[in-house]
Amino acid sequence: MLAITPKTRVCGIIGKPLGHSLSPAIHNASFQEKNLDFVYLAFEVDDPGPAVQGMRALKIRGLSVTIPHKTAVIPFLDEIEGVARKIGAVNTIINDQGRLTGYNTDGTAALRALREAGIETREKSVLVLGSGGAARALTFNLAMKSPPASLKILGVIPDELKNLVQDLREKTGVKVSGDPLEESTLNRFLPESEILLQTTPVGMHPHPDQTLVPGGLLHPRLQVFDVIYNPRETRLLREASARGLSTASGLAMFVYQATDQFKMFTGEEAPLALMRKIVLEKLAQNK
Repeated sequence: MLAITPKTRVCGIIGKPLGHSLSPAIHNASFQEKNLDFVYLAFEVDDPGPAVQGMRALKIRGLSVTIPHKTAVIPFLDEIEGVARKIGAVNTIINDQGRLTGYNTDGTAALRALREAGIETREKSVLVLGSGGAARALTFNLAMKSPPASLKILGVIPDELKNLVQDLREKTGVKVSGDPLEESTLNRFLPESEILLQTTPVGMHPHPDQTLVPGGLLHPRLQVFDVIYNPRETRLLREASARGLSTASGLAMFVYQATDQFKMFTGEEAPLALMRKIVLEKLAQNK
């Protein structure tokens, strides 16, 4: 472990809860691997506003932003990068001499993870569970780079869902509609879907046995992606795999978004193999 001095540059993550987060482990190991005078800390906060103000005051170099603050931090930033502005959510904040800029590395990381798993959304019928920050990043990147034939979003928060659907229509032109996330809508839309994208926290550690999707709705034509990486295989993915479906976890997405953040924090390429190794080791310990 590198010694922390007054010159050490601080990065971190804000969100709640953070007990499951592996970001400190992978970033700190990567700083050490690259012999960089950085440290990465977890800041569990209820209100992102004072946290962002503290980032500026304390000269924190960079922050990762996770649930539930990916949209709430935006009013406190000086600038939003173009893609992140269109998405309406950020997962990364960079402090350049007191000027705070928001970015989003989630969407490109998710697309890369989907393609590695052989899940291609172009011209497919896609069903998304959730309408928060992760859903925003994923659906906007799909619409812009691999547009599905149809996009159905099931959300829990009415205004959040309405705004996402409206933004996608106005900014991308993709064929999209939204409905409440309920048993009746799952029964209605899942049988006609080819790809299921699960973007909510349901099934995340420490509640790995929770799922939104009854196993009986997982039909043979379906491919399933879950943004959760802890546990590596959620109940949804276990049940899908048991039925012989193609699946992908959020692990690759998590690692890829972190490598992009690392480069923004430090200006250097991230040690991808090390990051993946640390994540797998930590997840094995949680079993």
